[in-house]
Amino acid sequence: MALLVAAIAWLQMPMGLKDVTVRTENMAAPVQVLDLTIEPGTSPKGVAQAIALSGADVSPHLLWVWFRLSGQARHIKAGSYEITAEMSPKSVLSMLTRGEESLKTITLVEGWTFKQFRQALVKADALQPTTQNLSDSDIMAQLGRPGVHPEGRFYPDTYTYGKGASDVSVMKRAMKSMDLHLMQIWSQKRIRSELNSPDQLLILASIVEKETGRASDRPMISAVFHNRLKIGMRLQTDPTVIYGLGDAFDGNLRRGDLRTDTPYNTYTRAGLPPTPIAMPGKAAMLAALEPAASSALYFVARGDGSSHFSATLNEHNQAVNRYQRGIAAQGQ
Repeated sequence: MALLVAAIAWLQMPMGLKDVTVRTENMAAPVQVLDLTIEPGTSPKGVAQAIALSGADVSPHLLWVWFRLSGQARHIKAGSYEITAEMSPKSVLSMLTRGEESLKTITLVEGWTFKQFRQALVKADALQPTTQNLSDSDIMAQLGRPGVHPEGRFYPDTYTYGKGASDVSVMKRAMKSMDLHLMQIWSQKRIRSELNSPDQLLILASIVEKETGRASDRPMISAVFHNRLKIGMRLQTDPTVIYGLGDAFDGNLRRGDLRTDTPYNTYTRAGLPPTPIAMPGKAAMLAALEPAASSALYFVARGDGSSHFSATLNEHNQAVNRYQRGIAAQGQ
């Protein structure tokens, strides 16, 4: 009886951690955390050994015996886990059989370029950067989209992943999510839209995303571009010019840049650019598909994040003078 009582007590006591280097999660209230990875096909005995080797102060033999006696040994799931000093053998087994992995997150921001997406993947915690030395075209081929330009093909959102997951797995999920959102939104197309394909929707949405300073202005900005497309007027939008300049853009858009012809220069070329210029979010895609009912052909930033819209060039010039002078006065 005494042995049974001792065994039950052992199962519920914190295992503690050995005198090893462990990760500290919170500097204000330090919590020592051990990383534990269980590979697929690992035996219960191997799992017990892995727990002890990770730094938990526990006998791997006793832990293995407990796994067997519990009847849950076969239900242990592979994955990445975290063990703290307060956890008992019983709570560890419960975590492993429930598959309560330690998940990390990465957030893709609306308006990011594919280059920024790749940089975020490299910096992401515990994510394997398997595509780091691949070209953009190689990555798209690996994702099953050979010949497709990667820009705008990934949905901006927060994605979770287990430790040791590859960056390709995150890319695949983000790409599938964009495919789903794009087709769902395109299915709502109305006759009023000037767009002829989901790809055109994605391209215009990326421009709306980059041009919008205030969320409520998206439908009006979309209306300006729809109206220009309808009458054959060039879009003349700075973000496409900047995208076409690539690494040559130093943060200052000059008059000469507006005259430098590239496939993305909407001052020198009519219609939409050949590809998206960023990752648009759902709101930008909806606005691109359903522009506001407006005759506006121009807009200028007010300086507070919002835009002023005009139907004629004369009105637009007056607005430019008003708001540019106002901005200049504030800067003096």
